[in-house]
Amino acid sequence: MNKFAINRGISAAFAITMIAATGAWAGDLVRPVSLVEPASLPDKKRTALDLYLTAEQAGAFLAGHDDALLVDIRTRAEVSFVGIADEADKNIPYMVMDDFWEFDDDKGAYKMMVNPEFSDAIADLVAARGLSRDAPILLMCRSGSRSARAADLLGQLGYTAVYSVVDGFEGDKSPDGGRNLNGWKNAGLAWSYTIRPEQHY
Repeated sequence: MNKFAINRGISAAFAITMIAATGAWAGDLVRPVSLVEPASLPDKKRTALDLYLTAEQAGAFLAGHDDALLVDIRTRAEVSFVGIADEADKNIPYMVMDDFWEFDDDKGAYKMMVNPEFSDAIADLVAARGLSRDAPILLMCRSGSRSARAADLLGQLGYTAVYSVVDGFEGDKSPDGGRNLNGWKNAGLAWSYTIRPEQHY
C-alpha cells in the first residue's frame, strides 16, 4: 500500500461524518447526494446531476470511499505550473487549446475546445480500476465551471455519480482578483508541483 492509499484512510472520524451526510456507506447501492446546496451555486457551476462537493468535502469524501476517483480536468499546462492534488488519480483535460491557436479578444485568452479524447480516457480509467459507471467520480478544474460542463457530458454518457468540485483546485476569485478564498490549495489539502507517473495525461 503506497502513501497515497494510506492518505485515503486517515481522518476516519471526519470522513464517517461526511459519508453519513451522503447516505452512501461503502458497498451500499444508494442514490448519491450533494453536500452543497445546488441553489447556492451560479448557473455556470450547476450540473444536470446536481452533485457537488467543496474541495474540503472532496478530501473527506475520498478518505471514506476507496472506489471513488478524483480526476483533475485542467490542462497539462495548469497542472505543470500550478500544481496537482496528491489525491488526484489522473489528469484528463476536458478542454485543450484550439489547434489553430486562435485568440478570443473578449476573453483575453486563446480559444479552447473540448478534448475529443476526454470521454474515452475517462472510460479507460474507470475500466482500469475495475469500477462501474455508478462509482463516484469527482471532477476538479480551476474553480468549478469546466468541471460542471464535464460532469454534464459524463452524465449524458451514463455515469450516475459524477460530482463537481465547486471551488476547484485554485478557488474562486476574491475582490482583489486573487484566488485565495477557497479551493483545494487554500483548504490546506495535500498537493505538489510534481506529477506522478500514473497521474499524467
